Amino acid sequence: MTLKGRHWTVFWLLLFLGVAFVVVGRQSAALDSARQLDALRKTRVTLEARRLELEQEIREQSSSSVLGPRVERSLGLRQSASSDWTMLNLTPAGPR
Repeated sequence: MTLKGRHWTVFWLLLFLGVAFVVVGRQSAALDSARQLDALRKTRVTLEARRLELEQEIREQSSSSVLGPRVERSLGLRQSASSDWTMLNLTPAGPR
């Protein structure tokens, strides 16, 4: 049995439609992936900005100008002045 002209036409038309559906499906999947990637990049930028803000806040809160008064209030400690220091001279005890 040989295929006639109309059969070849239907065959090529179906083949073309099948390939076209595959291409459209792949392009749709690529667009969805691109949208997801864009959303993830925006989320990443937002999270990195938040991390930088938190690191800055940690640096500020751990500075001596902020930490000193807190320690003085809560623990009753104070910053030592230079007059509070005592120099100890250690002399050798003699021959062993």
